[in-house]
Amino acid sequence: MTDLLRSIRRRAVAISQDRRLRDRSGMTLLEVLVVMVIIGLLATLGSLQLMGYLGRAKADTAKLQIQELGTALDLFRMDVGRVPTTDEGVAALMQKPEGAERWGGPYLKKKATLKDPWGRPYKYVSPGETHEYDLVSLGADGRAGGEGENRDVSSSDDR
Repeated sequence: MTDLLRSIRRRAVAISQDRRLRDRSGMTLLEVLVVMVIIGLLATLGSLQLMGYLGRAKADTAKLQIQELGTALDLFRMDVGRVPTTDEGVAALMQKPEGAERWGGPYLKKKATLKDPWGRPYKYVSPGETHEYDLVSLGADGRAGGEGENRDVSSSDDR
């Protein structure tokens, strides 16, 4: 008799579990689509925010590289007695220009520093408009002027 009661109890538990599984309904196609649209919107907003951070990071990198180039130009001036001419450009920081007898370079560790974060060479003019030299990165668009990521970064910004 005890075995019969145990068997009936097990069968009742199994039937109860089967009912719970059958009563549980799955997600409809519409619910799945709504969830996918929400995830897509969140991903789009996140990527737009990330692109803004990336643009600011490149402008900040350009500013730091211009400061590093400025330091190298100061070292060049101390050794040679002048800054590189416009024709010699910032390449004179890596390779000895003709006539620079006391050149003690290279003044930069990496040649990559001679290009801005967008892969274009820095615009170098000596003498500059208001200083001994001007160093400029033309921003993401490569044209003078602009706002945001396209804004020019110049050595005269820090002076």
